[in-house]
Amino acid sequence: MHKKLLRILAHFLFIAFLSASVLQAYAQDTPVTIKIINQKKEPVAFATVTISNRLDSSQVFKKVADSSGFAKFNLAKNSQYTIYISSVNYLPLEKGISTSGNQTSFSFTAEPLGKTLETAIVTSKKPLMKQEDDKLIVDPENLVEASTSGYEVIEKTPGLFVDQDGNIYISSMTPATVQINGRDMKMSAADMATMLKNLPPNSISKIEIIKTPSARYDASSGGGIVNVVLKKGVKIGLTGSINSGLQQGVYGNQFIGFNLNNNTGTKTSYLNFNYGRRNSYEKIITNRIFNTDSILRQEAFTKYPGTSIYTAFGITWALGKKWELTYDGSLNYNNFHNRSQNDNTIEKISTAQVLSNSINNVNNDGYSLSLGSGFETKFKIDSLGSEWTNDTYFTHTNNNSDQNFSTNYYFPLVRFFAGDGVGDNKRNHFTGRSDLKLKMKKRFTFETGVQSTIHTVSNVTNYFREINGLRTKDMARTNTFDYTQNINSLYLQGAKTLTKDFVIKVGTRMENTNIKGKQTIPGDTSFSIHRTDLFPYIYLSKNLMKIAGYDLRAYLVYRRTISRPNYDQLNPFNRYVDEFLTETGNPSLRPQFNQNYEANVSVDERPILAIGINDTKDIFTNVVYQSDTSQSQAYRTYDNLGKNKEWYFRGLGAIPPGGRYFFVLGAQYNHNFYQGLYENKPLSFKKGTWTFFTYQTFKIDKRSVITLNGFLRLKGQQQFYELTTFGSLNTSINRKFMKEKLIVTLSLSDMFATNKNNFSINQGSVNASGFRQSDTRRFGLNLRYSFGVRKKEENNNIFNAEPPVSN
Repeated sequence: MHKKLLRILAHFLFIAFLSASVLQAYAQDTPVTIKIINQKKEPVAFATVTISNRLDSSQVFKKVADSSGFAKFNLAKNSQYTIYISSVNYLPLEKGISTSGNQTSFSFTAEPLGKTLETAIVTSKKPLMKQEDDKLIVDPENLVEASTSGYEVIEKTPGLFVDQDGNIYISSMTPATVQINGRDMKMSAADMATMLKNLPPNSISKIEIIKTPSARYDASSGGGIVNVVLKKGVKIGLTGSINSGLQQGVYGNQFIGFNLNNNTGTKTSYLNFNYGRRNSYEKIITNRIFNTDSILRQEAFTKYPGTSIYTAFGITWALGKKWELTYDGSLNYNNFHNRSQNDNTIEKISTAQVLSNSINNVNNDGYSLSLGSGFETKFKIDSLGSEWTNDTYFTHTNNNSDQNFSTNYYFPLVRFFAGDGVGDNKRNHFTGRSDLKLKMKKRFTFETGVQSTIHTVSNVTNYFREINGLRTKDMARTNTFDYTQNINSLYLQGAKTLTKDFVIKVGTRMENTNIKGKQTIPGDTSFSIHRTDLFPYIYLSKNLMKIAGYDLRAYLVYRRTISRPNYDQLNPFNRYVDEFLTETGNPSLRPQFNQNYEANVSVDERPILAIGINDTKDIFTNVVYQSDTSQSQAYRTYDNLGKNKEWYFRGLGAIPPGGRYFFVLGAQYNHNFYQGLYENKPLSFKKGTWTFFTYQTFKIDKRSVITLNGFLRLKGQQQFYELTTFGSLNTSINRKFMKEKLIVTLSLSDMFATNKNNFSINQGSVNASGFRQSDTRRFGLNLRYSFGVRKKEENNNIFNAEPPVSN
């Protein structure tokens, strides 16, 4: 199968490139590249470039430069054009170019703003979202002013959905992979959410959303990628800010932190630090029928107090004109003191007679410490964007926990049961990769790279039971488990522009997976996985027409991906939840494979419509099974169930930023159809879900802005749990003081307390329903003081023409 697929891809590439050679001879236009840089030869990102034909004023072309400062056009040969360039912090430039010669690349340099122009302020019109190749680039400038953390910036990003557990979703119902500066942090959703909540909002340079990652990215990114890129001294000199704030719901959060950015011209650096105290609650009510005339009613209330410290730092050296060396490091510390109480009642359904009554108390105390460190080198091969990058990163995480639990029985007999346990979990993750990108003649780009990752986990837990004052070791929960995962990969990818504006990108990625797991206590459940898989990728893009002078562009994307079970899903250790429920991993889990097909349309590189299909085989998901030994006992685990076909649709509309009022409004529909076996019985489960989202701002005056953002999910879904309609509406108002250096923000999250839901599950022998609510409605006060070079909404500058960019 793999050989046949490779032959098809090879033939496809050969035909595409042969067609390009033939069609190029008949092309009426010539490709023109505009490059915008500053005095330090650094790219000026997202500058607006407008080109008009001097002889035909109706021919106007407008684009926004990419993050590397490049804007590409197809212009008629032997013609004269006028170029107008504008960007944040620079004055506009108007220049003339000619396409009559062999020159097809032009470079312009931005000079520093003169002091006499400091009073010039023009409202920024940078787009909030911009399609750049296969990435959706989010400029967080409009989101940061009304946010108190990096987590809130992501929550307010239109099209991203964050659930109650901290998972981030893009298009499908599969969570996205979250990266910081292009690196996978290998954290749980809860730990990642905590880190993002500690991240100062104005330390974010941009957010990259990749719905269907190319062959360059790990094949395990089936839910897409959300990459948070931090600022690294983007301005000459030292700049920074101090942040402090609080949020009060039933319980409160407080934080204080700062971020620094420095740019000396040859060296850039950054430092982020945040200290926070947090507390919240979660309330879950569950009713589970475990035989024809018995029901278990549970009401659990959990508090989550804790403290956290986060710091990230990095420095980049320019080693001559070609080489760059970057060091990044991070420290993330969290402690927790969770307290949970669960009231349990077993009743007869027919008579409401109480058969049993008890209370569970569980205390979890502990901490997690994560240390990360890495180096990256970049060699700029030419001025067209060809480069060779090498990156190594190592993360060590240590998790320690101390659990005490007890059960008091009040009816029909009074008795007491207790236990305690300690856990020590150590994780190491190493990534080494090398990537080569070559911008070649005739608009062809070649990419290749290799990567190796090593992930090790060592878990030791010791539990004890105490009955009637007698303390014994609990061998059912005592566990020693070691896990090693090594993935080696190689990818090849080529992109070619055919005729005027038809772009094709084809690639494939090969990944060799080696996994070993060994449980020595309480028994040997060792397993080993060795496999090699291919993951093809196809990307097509073409301009369809013009609407009011803007390009309407279509995209078609295909990618095969894999979801591998992680350590927690494989570890057979039984985690105590309460006397009626335990959690355990499944060492027999197999990986699931997904094929994603998506078509989307953008106007002026702003996404408006998308439709896609996810076809998943051997899907594994979270399930609840009845215990074989007791009808009142259940365990939560993961299992391979069969297949799932999901199709989705998304629409997005907006008023561009720059005016007094700005809004983004969108809707997404997901439909899932599961087929397979659940507890060895046929499974057929269909579910459709609508999600609506919005982000709006209104400028009261030059210093005050009101924002409104939120989402509404109709009849939601989480694995096999069906959810009722829920959502959240948030608002904030901020005001600038002290020459706009101080920003004071008042916020109200989940103002109508609607981010709660009823849930139900009826699969196999499990029939349960309930209610879930957490501490989401909160009032907030945030102060942010910026110092150094004062950031303007948009300044103007003078450009000078540079010698042409060499091919």
